[in-house]
Amino acid sequence: MSSAASDPVFADRRLNDWLSSVGLGIEYSRAEANTLYFRDESDQEVAVLDHVCGFGSLLFGHNNPDITEHAKSVLDQQVPVHAQLSRQSHANAIATVLNAIMRREVPGGDSGYAAIFANSGAEAVEICVKHAELERRARIVRLTDDIAQHIEEAREAVGAGRAAVVENPYVPVGPGRDDREKLEQLIAEIDRRNAELVARGPVHLALENAFHGKLVASVQLTQNPHWRLPFTALSSSTRFLHPDRPEEMKAAVGELRENLLDIVVEDDAVNVVEREFPAIGAFFVEPVQGANGMRPLSEVSAREIRAVCDAIGCPLIVDEIHSGMGRTGAFLASSHMGLRGDYYTLAKSIGGGIAKNAVALFRQDRFRPEFEVMHSSTFAKDGFSASIALKVLEMLEADDGRAYRVAAERGSRLREMLDSVRSDFPEVVDTVAGLGLMVALEFTDQTRASCEVLREKAGAGMLGYVVAGHILREHRIRVLPVGPVGNSVRFEPSIHLTDADIARTESALRDVCTILRDQDGHRLLP
Repeated sequence: MSSAASDPVFADRRLNDWLSSVGLGIEYSRAEANTLYFRDESDQEVAVLDHVCGFGSLLFGHNNPDITEHAKSVLDQQVPVHAQLSRQSHANAIATVLNAIMRREVPGGDSGYAAIFANSGAEAVEICVKHAELERRARIVRLTDDIAQHIEEAREAVGAGRAAVVENPYVPVGPGRDDREKLEQLIAEIDRRNAELVARGPVHLALENAFHGKLVASVQLTQNPHWRLPFTALSSSTRFLHPDRPEEMKAAVGELRENLLDIVVEDDAVNVVEREFPAIGAFFVEPVQGANGMRPLSEVSAREIRAVCDAIGCPLIVDEIHSGMGRTGAFLASSHMGLRGDYYTLAKSIGGGIAKNAVALFRQDRFRPEFEVMHSSTFAKDGFSASIALKVLEMLEADDGRAYRVAAERGSRLREMLDSVRSDFPEVVDTVAGLGLMVALEFTDQTRASCEVLREKAGAGMLGYVVAGHILREHRIRVLPVGPVGNSVRFEPSIHLTDADIARTESALRDVCTILRDQDGHRLLP
């Protein structure tokens, strides 16, 4: 039901006005497989080929009949949706299936993974932030307990006359005092310095052009300043690193290193030594950077990132929210480049297109069991979404993983078409990147175009949106830009993508590329 023009608007007024201005202000009324439908001014149903598919959430397409029939049966059975603080075997059933898949796809994944469920990908990321901090705090407690024990050992040794306080490069103690006084002075200054460091929040690591969500913690891991900067005071800071510059990565980690001061008694002398402090909370990585033109990590970068985490002892959190669940032709995109994480996040397609669901997986040897009761969510792990997740996993694994093979084959065919367009329009198309059914085409910079319309739209970061509006209006194909720059378009269809769909898409892209090549930007406007 649509509102009349004079009706008050209490939701999405600015967003809808903006969507209409770029030709995307359509309300869809029905959906199936790779197709969305809307009704035109004559109330006729119009079909639109959907390459957005819920930002990659619909590997099996809109309203997949197997999933919807399963959902109906779950509702007909009156399966409890909410039964918090009771035994919920469906959670362990999902985790068991996921562990079997992880053993297949993750190098050294035999140790198993504990599962914590969530409602969305961003919430799964926030769960990982919390668990990483719990893990970091446990390391800090072990460190400070060791230091406290060493202080008492030093007090005993000095009190018994077995050790003397000597000068050190960290805390000057000065001459002319009793060793006991010197020691207490030394301890007081060490306690003060250490307390200041322990009170600081962690610094997280992420990659340049990262996108990990827009909640309070996850938005700090998302580099786009328009989304992140207004909220920097609310959460831990993040250092963004370039994945293909290992020396810069190592240097940045070196800059972030901090040390606590400890006291040791050696050779009848009380000395001050450094103990490495876990200043870095975690390293968050997308195997395929969705907001960066669908660019996959290289195997070299994956090895360097793993090495950094091993060197500093922080968890490597592999964000598979966008790229996981079969979209790249494997259950985990990270398996393509041999990236081994400590935590994993999954979401989007695990909901089958009709439920909200997500999960964070933690390597068992790092998991803190108390976290199971420290973190909870009213709607996470509910009976309905869990039943859908089990059905989706069953469909992914069916026929020896046929869905993965189809995603890889359809993605390869889509990529061939995009590469062909790029080859024929090198002055217009800059790059094509991605894996499987997670691909993007990026246009060349038009900020200095001879056409004023193109120059203006590109300068405002709007080129991709007006291109998307044109393709929707003229070709009845739905695409959207990738990331904040807005000079690219994304392709994340379901495995139902046909050769005819690809041919239609090619025709639309060649039309757009011709417009850009001829600098005829007025044709793009609604």
